[in-house]
Amino acid sequence: MKYLNLGCGQRFHSAWTNLDFRSTGPNVIAHDLTQGIPFPDSSFDVIYHSHILEHFSKSKAKFFVNECCRVLRPQGILRVAVPDLEQIIRAYLDSLEKAQTGCLDAAKNYDWLLLELFDQVARNNSGGEMAAYLFQEHIPNKDFVLERLGAEARSLIEASQRQCDVNHSREFILKKGLRSLLDFFRESGKRRDFFLKKILSAAEYDAFQVGEFRRQGEIHQWMYDSYSLAKLLSDCGFSEVTRRNATDSSVPDWSKFNLDSEVDGTIYKPDSIFMEAVKTEPSALINGS
Repeated sequence: MKYLNLGCGQRFHSAWTNLDFRSTGPNVIAHDLTQGIPFPDSSFDVIYHSHILEHFSKSKAKFFVNECCRVLRPQGILRVAVPDLEQIIRAYLDSLEKAQTGCLDAAKNYDWLLLELFDQVARNNSGGEMAAYLFQEHIPNKDFVLERLGAEARSLIEASQRQCDVNHSREFILKKGLRSLLDFFRESGKRRDFFLKKILSAAEYDAFQVGEFRRQGEIHQWMYDSYSLAKLLSDCGFSEVTRRNATDSSVPDWSKFNLDSEVDGTIYKPDSIFMEAVKTEPSALINGS
């Protein structure tokens, strides 16, 4: 079988063809997915992407899913993981109600859940307020945050704590902890910024920086619950749309790849919806079934 992992980041496997905006390892091809998927029709048996779809606008998401359908072989499997909007909202409402009764722990969780809902949509700099929260010396509700975000948050917290020194500024910690998100600050960019500062006012330069950041793909442009994600997959020609969990899949030997789960079975991104769908046979589309 031929497997394709899109927007893989640091989660890739040698048995797969792995793509990301920038190469993050020896088995990762650099490619901008907003330009489509760079393979011929019907090239793969399985396509997987995790926490990528929400970085496309609602209209461009359909283009991206259609590209997945094009590159899949008939009866091929698409597996998608995205942040679960319903889960976040239910947790937010629960924390809000308890915080209003004076529960201090719920109030701390409420603060974090507001960041989950809005920070990656509203931020104008890399990492945003979520990074600042995770890089506190003492996170007031660490267990709750780890329960929400899993191994990804644990890695960031541990990295920041290892590097945290009383003589280091918060800016230094952010840059070290999120180096992969700051690669675009290269030498050529610095030279460009030098000239822009010479010809733009301070307000114009700040506006340019914000606009440049929001084009980089870090922010969320849409969110999904199980209903809207299933509808999107169906609208793009997929059938047998099925909700899964991190380790359950119709992909043979899914768990051995450790893309949605760790070796010990813990979930990498517990705040996710996991959903799979099958590319409908061309004959079925013609017959309208």
